[in-house]
Amino acid sequence: MVNGEMTMDEVIKVVLSIVVGGAVLGQLSAISPDYEKAKIAAARLFKIFDRKSAIDSSSEDGLTPSSVTGTIQLRNVRFRYPTRPDVKVLRGVTLTVQKGRKLALVGSSGCGKSTVVSLLERFYDAEDGEVAIDGNNVSTLNIQWLRSHIGIVSQEPVLFGCSIAENIAYGDNSREVSKDEIEAAAKAANIHSFINSLPMGYDTLVGDKGTLISGGQKQRIAIARALIRNPRILLLDEATSALDTESEKVVQQALDAASEGRTAIIIAHRLSTVQNADIIAVIHHGRVAEQGTHQELLGRKGIYYNLVMAQMQN
Repeated sequence: MVNGEMTMDEVIKVVLSIVVGGAVLGQLSAISPDYEKAKIAAARLFKIFDRKSAIDSSSEDGLTPSSVTGTIQLRNVRFRYPTRPDVKVLRGVTLTVQKGRKLALVGSSGCGKSTVVSLLERFYDAEDGEVAIDGNNVSTLNIQWLRSHIGIVSQEPVLFGCSIAENIAYGDNSREVSKDEIEAAAKAANIHSFINSLPMGYDTLVGDKGTLISGGQKQRIAIARALIRNPRILLLDEATSALDTESEKVVQQALDAASEGRTAIIIAHRLSTVQNADIIAVIHHGRVAEQGTHQELLGRKGIYYNLVMAQMQN
């Protein structure tokens, strides 16, 4: 500036350019690790988008029998999860449940009880053996028809942030469910009187994930949702294990009423809830180790007997 080679404006421009450019470069170097992580995550997402599912839930192919009685058969079923190919989950399970009867699956965690339910719903296909309903292999049946005849109540049912009526009606979203059907399902699930006691009745909002109601009430709404399609097969996967003793009694009464006249498969850790099942199958290391009624299995003094004794001591 003294020698007249630059003006003050030019000097300020240079200084500001260096300061701003340095700041921007510093910010870029700070986010570059996150940028690399985002690229890797995006590649994984697109890999999932492009992957073709082995079971197409929207497919219209397959058999659609005119009626279903609900007889379930598993013949020498073997299965390994695709993500864990080295672990044999089921190692030749053979079971038969006649129409209208209750089968209870018991055993330690990870023995394969819930896997049986997943195979029936056809979330996966058996690696070997056959899973059949009314003599038809589930892989030959139309998947939408199959699932329309199965109702499931899980340990942690998901309720949406809308009304009780809408949550129940969601159990059959293939048609417009009438109010009378919703009330009939609620009565079968032993929750109609509770809903009527609310100021807004069936229009009461349950909150996001059912946070505005108790666990027992949430579970009975889930039972009503499962019954709205009038399924021939009812799957109960640890439906009372997350409840306190008082709520468990009420929900268990609703489950007993809901399973009347239907083929039911009950998974439970609390053995007191399965004593009245027609058949109790003990799954041990991916196989059916014992099978019979509650009294028969107690008389054998095997795995089931030891499980019952262990729970009574606790």
